[in-house]
Amino acid sequence: MLTAVLHAQHKKISAQAFDGIIVAGYADNGAYINCTGPAVKYTTQKWNLMLGFLPSVKIKEDTSAVKNATLTPTLGFGATLTIFKHLAIQVPTFYIPKTNVDNGRWTLGIGLGYKI
Repeated sequence: MLTAVLHAQHKKISAQAFDGIIVAGYADNGAYINCTGPAVKYTTQKWNLMLGFLPSVKIKEDTSAVKNATLTPTLGFGATLTIFKHLAIQVPTFYIPKTNVDNGRWTLGIGLGYKI
């Protein structure tokens, strides 16, 4: 694991490539599953806050005549808060690309996870 750390009075700021957090949640009328990717992490004795990239798999059934796949890989960006050593709460954002009938847009989600 690649890590750069700055210590200050029982708190530390670090940059990490992977932190072992798996999250499932809701975004854009569908579900997602992800793990935390490269991020900047602020750590105290009771909680951690990460801001970074979230490699994800979105799960959403397409209702149009010409259908997209139900499972779609995507990259999100957002914040992940870890409390009680293993519980993770996440607020990701995902970009929904432009189509023939809709403009491109960003969408928020919410999720719960577990830190391994």
